[in-house]
Amino acid sequence: MKQIIVSLVLACIVTSVFAQKENEEKQKGFKKENLFAGGSITASFYSGGTILGANPFFGYKLANPIDVGVAFNYTYMSARDYIDFNDKYNQNVLGPGVFTRIYPLRFLFLEGQFEHNFTNIKYTDGQGVQYPTTHEDANSFLVGGGIAEGRRPGSNTFFYISLLFDVLKNPNSPYVQNVYEGNVLVRTDMIPILRAGINIALFQGKNKHTENNNNNNYDRNNGHRQPRYYND
Repeated sequence: MKQIIVSLVLACIVTSVFAQKENEEKQKGFKKENLFAGGSITASFYSGGTILGANPFFGYKLANPIDVGVAFNYTYMSARDYIDFNDKYNQNVLGPGVFTRIYPLRFLFLEGQFEHNFTNIKYTDGQGVQYPTTHEDANSFLVGGGIAEGRRPGSNTFFYISLLFDVLKNPNSPYVQNVYEGNVLVRTDMIPILRAGINIALFQGKNKHTENNNNNNYDRNNGHRQPRYYND
């Protein structure tokens, strides 16, 4: 786990250095065309369990290879032990998060998302007795990567799919599977989390239209306004 985190940090540092050099050649300051929003759906299936969720987000493109943002997470998890106890539990999870995506290639990205989730747990034992709802909270750090379809220069609107793992492996995280021997927790396993979603640029459409109008009025070769001809 530590090796994964260290590798991610090193990748962030290297990419940030190149991004800084690129930004020195560009105008500094806030640019509204770098704002974006979007969302994804989450799905994961494993032995006896199902995870489904939604993850809307709002972000800003710091540089061409780096996106950052804030997210809100909702996850539903259902699990049942058919082998030993025949018990089951359901979780409803809500929580905020922050994320970053780094694009080493135009269509490929690395992602890290930190979340703090609040969980309501309903447990039913093998005899059908339902216990009172309990409340837990846990940190999660999702690390992985994905593919962006339709991402190109001048546009920050695209579809994507990613595969993530919670490297913190907190037993109360919705993204792990706890393994017991009797009533004793013996280990916590990461579950692969598949997310598919859309990234939508908020202002680039208007700016692109304006740019096209300007290109019609100015010569691309010398920057002078083109004369208009009128027919009598």
